[in-house]
Amino acid sequence: MSDSGGVAESRAAIDAANAADPRSHDGEPLALAQGRRAEEWVVRLDPEASDALRLAARAHHLRRWALSRSDYPDGRAGYLRWRRAQRERHARDLAAILDEARVDGSVAARAAQIVAKRGLGSDPEVQTFEDAVSLTFLETELRSVLDRLDDDTKAADIVAKTMAKMSAAGREQAVAVAATLDERSYLVFTEATSR
Repeated sequence: MSDSGGVAESRAAIDAANAADPRSHDGEPLALAQGRRAEEWVVRLDPEASDALRLAARAHHLRRWALSRSDYPDGRAGYLRWRRAQRERHARDLAAILDEARVDGSVAARAAQIVAKRGLGSDPEVQTFEDAVSLTFLETELRSVLDRLDDDTKAADIVAKTMAKMSAAGREQAVAVAATLDERSYLVFTEATSR
């Protein structure tokens, strides 16, 4: 990532915002860990990744805890409304950070577009973003989802839906990630991918 045009400042501001996440992963605020990991995945999937794509990955859960899932109805429809609202808020918050850091307007607009997942299925950068955040989910949240649901079949459904949004290259990386997971997570992953 270049250090010109406010990109480094933006990255630091994203990390500072995500450091306030009350949830944790391996002793680090969850959103901070996820932002770092998602950007690492982007670079691994696309070594020539643009600043916009890298910043979007870093901010994919920007202040996610600020919009509570409990503010939306139970069930799938409520969950989908919450997810859509989160993507829109992440895009707005990221645009504000990038504007304050005086990042080039085209880079800022593109990063907001990517984090909102506009063009998923047709835009290669948005697909790389989806792959990266999906891989990050498997590494950092699958186990907590299993614990929260206490229903491995439902968890396998979530993994299957996650995998369906990924590219072939992303799914290949997911198999490698699954091999590093705890036994229960690995079994759920295996069930999901054998359907």
